[in-house]
Amino acid sequence: MMQARRWIIITMAGVAGFAVAALAIVFAVGAGKAGHIGVASIGGPFTLVDDTGKPVSDKTLAGKPYAIYFGYTYCPEVCPTTLFDLTQWIKKLGPDADKLNYVFVTVDPERDTPKLMHAYLSSFDKHIRGFTGTPAQIAKIAGEYRVYYKKVPTSDGSYVMDHSSMIYLMDADERFDTVITYQEKDASAVSKLKALASQAPTS
Repeated sequence: MMQARRWIIITMAGVAGFAVAALAIVFAVGAGKAGHIGVASIGGPFTLVDDTGKPVSDKTLAGKPYAIYFGYTYCPEVCPTTLFDLTQWIKKLGPDADKLNYVFVTVDPERDTPKLMHAYLSSFDKHIRGFTGTPAQIAKIAGEYRVYYKKVPTSDGSYVMDHSSMIYLMDADERFDTVITYQEKDASAVSKLKALASQAPTS
């Protein structure tokens, strides 16, 4: 019961911030369907390192559509569930899987080192790369993607991260396309990924 109450408190603590982030995404999706007005409000320049310690930036992803998700390795349920789902969807894409980039960006840079992220991602599809950086760098990319995240202390002296749970889909020109929501139906998620893959440059 104590653990259940703690998670209820953690969830409620993030509701206000998550609602703001969700509204921003809804606006961008709606605007994108109506002439692409405001679509550029999601995404932007960043500088981080990947799970091998190699420097990466928004230019690393340029020229190829990509799926980008924000979470952390200590996440008890939402992140592993999302990454497991993404792993299954990648398999269902078949040859089209190679037409996309897949990125897992931590919102917990204090604990998520490149080495830890690399070990964590070894449990999921090899296409998925991990990105981390300094707290300032993570704050910047989170702001670019309108991602909500917040550190929530726990009674044992540790903490968890409350955060947005959507996968952002971006086209080859780094423009926002749509999102895949948490535990979206397989058919819908795969359809969105296939549509994104169809936008990949052929040359």
